[in-house]
Amino acid sequence: MAGFPIDVHLSEHGLLDSIAEDVRRGMTSPQKYLLPKFFYDEEGSLLFEQITELPEYYPTRTELSILTDIADELMGRVAPREIVELGSGSSTKTRMLLDAGYKAKTLTRYIPFDVSQTIVESAFIELQRRYPGMALHGVIGDFERHLGLVPPAEGKRLVLFIGSTIGNLEPKERLELLGEIRKLLAPGDFLLLGMDQVKDIAVLEAAYNDAVGVTAAFDLNILKAINNALHADFNVAEFRHRAHYNRDLDRIEMHLYANSPQTVHIADLDMTVEIAKDESIWTESSHKFTEATATSMLQDAGMTLDAWYTDPLRYFGLALATAQG
Repeated sequence: MAGFPIDVHLSEHGLLDSIAEDVRRGMTSPQKYLLPKFFYDEEGSLLFEQITELPEYYPTRTELSILTDIADELMGRVAPREIVELGSGSSTKTRMLLDAGYKAKTLTRYIPFDVSQTIVESAFIELQRRYPGMALHGVIGDFERHLGLVPPAEGKRLVLFIGSTIGNLEPKERLELLGEIRKLLAPGDFLLLGMDQVKDIAVLEAAYNDAVGVTAAFDLNILKAINNALHADFNVAEFRHRAHYNRDLDRIEMHLYANSPQTVHIADLDMTVEIAKDESIWTESSHKFTEATATSMLQDAGMTLDAWYTDPLRYFGLALATAQG
């Protein structure tokens, strides 16, 4: 787009190579798995939008309500010159903070970082109209591989990693990613990190096993996405979705279980996968946090909790953190 640079570090070909490597690793593991980032092809993204509207699924609307309530106070407190957002998508929730920073005349640049060039370009059209004069700089990449390629800061920085994506990562991966995020922060910069909180198990399990089956369709669509991306032949109708809460590890686990023995061919990997009846493919972990576990996690990554924002029910948390000296 004229006037708004977009740095592309992950091409469509590179994305397919990454998918192939991850699927090979997941399908040869003793516990077969597919990574949750594969959920979000076009159909999966549409299904997720439907999930966010379900009465059982509280995270999106709860986080949005928190951001709405705190936007002016947070942006006044932090007063960033620029916002870097990881996994920006359409930047919809972020507009609460962008509105506040733009109105205060302190925010001058927004850097969305996402795997999809199309969605960033689409968002830029609305952002340009909504925030005339604000500099925009897109970065297309995988945040587990390309964070070092974020443009140098041009002033005080606020990094956003909202949603609950941090919960999809295992502890070691979380620490590595937060360590890379820490490198984006100079003294006086901030990170705003979104995370789902530990709560009643019935509430948690209902959010991932909704009554009308949209989450099940979303989970099963990951097999369609792999079929399309890698010319595989998963028989989607022969799998069923189930999510359950693992009390020991404070996480929801989503699995797809085979209804019958399956032989799956993945043409682009020249690979055949045997799946036994009732064997599962693990598709997502969604770890849940408390203020205490969030504080400890941030400390391990060289950051200090500055503020903890939550809703009246304490369903969702936003941690504002600074880099330790």
